[in-house]
Amino acid sequence: MNSTFLMRLLRLFVLLLFQVLVFNQIHLLDYITPLVIGYMLVCVHRGTSRSAILIWGFIMGLLFDIFTNTAGMAAASLTLVGMIQPVILKMMSPRDSAEDFVPSITTMGFWRYILFVLILMLVLHGAFYMLDAFTLSDWQLTLISIAGSTVLTTIIIIFIELLVRSKRKNSHY
Repeated sequence: MNSTFLMRLLRLFVLLLFQVLVFNQIHLLDYITPLVIGYMLVCVHRGTSRSAILIWGFIMGLLFDIFTNTAGMAAASLTLVGMIQPVILKMMSPRDSAEDFVPSITTMGFWRYILFVLILMLVLHGAFYMLDAFTLSDWQLTLISIAGSTVLTTIIIIFIELLVRSKRKNSHY
């Protein structure tokens, strides 16, 4: 099998496990819950076909929906993120980067990577919480959920990225 496929499968398993067992138990102010499962779509390199990204996003969302009983909200949200990820990555990546460009803090720079993650997480949480509310009667609470969860998830993803990159850097010595 392809090593990229196996790495994505392992990343999916680990992220899903942590999302269901740890991050779904975090409810700051009763409205802010991080959806770190979106990190997998952040890590997809530029040469990946759009259909593959959409399939990975849908499968991740479907598995998340199965374990958390969210009735397709995560599948729809992650599929939407999978749809826009190549466009955002193309806009945010350096112009002379290779076709297999992998988004990370080291390849994009710290602030550009934060903006990239922030945009993707804003779309993910916006779609997820709008589908969850399915009304605009409590738009203030929905807005608090979207903004707070986006910021919290972005911070967690940055810490994960720094942890993963430092381990890779130290393993080369």
